[in-house]
Amino acid sequence: MTLSALYQIFLDCSVVTTDSRHCPEDSLFIALKGDSFNGNVFAAQALKEGCSYVVIDEPDYAEAGDERYIIVPDCLQTLQQLANYHRRQLGTRVIAITGTNGKTTTKELISAVLSQAHHILYTQGNLNNHIGVPLTLLRLKPEHALAVIEMGANHPGEIKILAEIAEPDYGLITNVGKAHLEGFGSFEGVMQTKGELYDYLCSKEDATVFVHHDNPYLTEMVQTRNLLPIFYGTDESLYISGHTTGNSPFLTFEWKAGKESQPNEVHMQLIGEYNLPNALAAVTIGSYFGVEPQQINEALSTYVPLNNRSQLKQTADNTLIIDTYNANPTSMMAALENFRNMNASNKAVILGDMRELGVESETEHQKIVDYLKRYSFAQVLLVGEQFAATAHSFRSYANAQELIEDLQTSKPLNSTILIKGSNGIRLNTVVDYL
Repeated sequence: MTLSALYQIFLDCSVVTTDSRHCPEDSLFIALKGDSFNGNVFAAQALKEGCSYVVIDEPDYAEAGDERYIIVPDCLQTLQQLANYHRRQLGTRVIAITGTNGKTTTKELISAVLSQAHHILYTQGNLNNHIGVPLTLLRLKPEHALAVIEMGANHPGEIKILAEIAEPDYGLITNVGKAHLEGFGSFEGVMQTKGELYDYLCSKEDATVFVHHDNPYLTEMVQTRNLLPIFYGTDESLYISGHTTGNSPFLTFEWKAGKESQPNEVHMQLIGEYNLPNALAAVTIGSYFGVEPQQINEALSTYVPLNNRSQLKQTADNTLIIDTYNANPTSMMAALENFRNMNASNKAVILGDMRELGVESETEHQKIVDYLKRYSFAQVLLVGEQFAATAHSFRSYANAQELIEDLQTSKPLNSTILIKGSNGIRLNTVVDYL
């Protein structure tokens, strides 16, 4: 079957699904494969559950004579090609976002701001990989004026692939830092991979990128490429400038457009001075696309973070700052610096291992421990084998469950507690015991 013929079938279906447990009526099922599953096995079940058609790449799973089975050479490649074809047919303006830290929060903030004045599509959750990006693009409708597409990567070449699928018109790299070094090999590898978004945009005439001017790595990356940069940061000469005015515990900041305009003050429900560049990115893109200042301020002030990202939770015994979705040396240090500067008493930290750092892991975990030694937090609890292997005298636990068992008999009280670690350490499970 040709791609154009499959596209006509797609248009007649209600939605695309890759999960046989979620098959809305008249949907199109695409059978993907993973390390521990084979979607082809569930094709017949998907039809029973409500799908109109199923796309498979193993003919043995098709029932003879049943035209609802569509056989292709490779289901993943077909999903990506179909998404790109759909994106081209609609011609929606696409804003691509990547970066080491803050890309999901920035995507959420940008989407909240743009939604004030435009009908937009944006990446749900963190569906930012080779499957999530095409699934997001396939949700595009003619009424969408803009699409905000998050792109993640942990190996070289992955942003290039995602950019070629989404064909963005605009780009934003939040920052570059030490993360996924196991896959990237080095910090230079991180810069090169994130820069693949800029490389793609160079192939488009007059492509626009939004750049955090305070970040020397990003300014260097954009200067070496033929791109039109829109700068934001702390310098008042920039397109959008801003600075922090409060952080106890929520971020408060002022921003203005250009040198002469009046400042706008925003009181956010987001923790962390490190979120100022993310908020300014949203202001910048909102302003660029014609969202009024009052609408921008309203969107940012009412945004509430989800998914254990910079969340504040008050329990009967403590105040918790929950940032357990992900962690790398850059984000961990930023969280600790912010926490140290925060106006709060009896500060405690619970930190979990930072995953996927490869040969840099021992050094980077020791740097965090050395930082903790320099500053007198009321209590420090470390979780994971990487932190356990460092030189320190803090309380240490092999895993989250071991920590939970200890907390049930002895836990911090009347404390403000920062909880941060890689998602795989499962520190989110600790929250209910604090």
